[in-house]
Amino acid sequence: MLPDILQLAHIAQKSSRTIIGLMSGTSLDGLDMAICALRNNGKDTEVKLLYFETASYDDAFKAEIRKVFAQKQVDFQFLAILNVLIAEKHALFVNTMLLRLGIHPQEIDLIASHGQTLLHAPRSQHQQDHYPNATLQMGDGDHIARRTGIITISDFRQKHLAGGGEGAPLALYGDYFLFSSPDEDRFLLNIGGIGNFTYLPANGHASDVFATDTGPGNTLMDAYARRLFEVDYDAGGAQAAAGVVDQGLLEIFKSDPFFQLPFPKTTGPEQFSTAWADAIFAQHPKGQLNPFNQMATLNRLSAETIADALKRVQGTGAPKALYLSGGGNGNATLVRHLKQLLPDWKIKSIYDLGIPADAKEAVLFAVLANEAVAGKPEPDFKLGGLPYLSMGKISLPN
Repeated sequence: MLPDILQLAHIAQKSSRTIIGLMSGTSLDGLDMAICALRNNGKDTEVKLLYFETASYDDAFKAEIRKVFAQKQVDFQFLAILNVLIAEKHALFVNTMLLRLGIHPQEIDLIASHGQTLLHAPRSQHQQDHYPNATLQMGDGDHIARRTGIITISDFRQKHLAGGGEGAPLALYGDYFLFSSPDEDRFLLNIGGIGNFTYLPANGHASDVFATDTGPGNTLMDAYARRLFEVDYDAGGAQAAAGVVDQGLLEIFKSDPFFQLPFPKTTGPEQFSTAWADAIFAQHPKGQLNPFNQMATLNRLSAETIADALKRVQGTGAPKALYLSGGGNGNATLVRHLKQLLPDWKIKSIYDLGIPADAKEAVLFAVLANEAVAGKPEPDFKLGGLPYLSMGKISLPN
């Protein structure tokens, strides 16, 4: 038996595993890296976050990704090159972090790499009924494993597709294992490029748990911040706070059919693009809105579509609690809108559940990697309407 296979078997049988979760979202701001200690599996999973940081992407690297990001037509040769380039960049970030912390790669059991989403195409979005749901993440696990010397689990979303899902949101699994509570109906809202939440009913019934996208999170606000103000994002929502929401255009934005689709549903920047928003802004009867009013309207769009989606969930009758994570957690204007729209809800940061808001998704992929090697299949167990799935492809260093 190959030494790497023996090592994998040893890792699966350990009482505790040290796993680095890697997450790069549609905002393209950088690579989140969470070093986690995990014990047990399933609902008995225990996670301790040992260290977290975000390695920022430089402007040149962001520009390379944007050449193909959410594009239907791309340079196929460049796409193939980018698959390797992203993996090597992520491996370099990991190696640099470990060297700086004085941690030897042999002290790490696994890397859980989400990769960089380049295209998300569920059937509801590509509108070709005779073709399946699809999604594409780049940053090949073999290259990460080889460059770091650490067994790497990657490409998690394909198994979800193969099991009948849309490949997203995958936070459902880790959220259910880590954060369920009998005291309240919990809604774990991640405001990344796209907004999504996991519903965890107080009754604990797995059949009632689901995760869904809500629509734009930061993706449009970030794109317009770059275009209008030449900054990467609207820090704290200050630009939006300086403007006035155009209610007429907001209603046109909200009339998009996606917002009326049943749960669960997924989407991406492919659907909620600047071209989509530009076409609606162009309908303003008095010409283009000023930049601050555009930002205010987009901010309110994210807030209202998130709140509208949350209010569609009937719940169990227990108190409703909303826990925020992702970049939007730091957008004070967006959070203020949510508190106004959901006055009877308890609204807090996911930090109150023991995980920093920016680290949550990286931690959850570490949980998925832990399940891939140490999970125990339960044939009758379903979550989000799908059977229990072990997600992720295993890449060995040698």
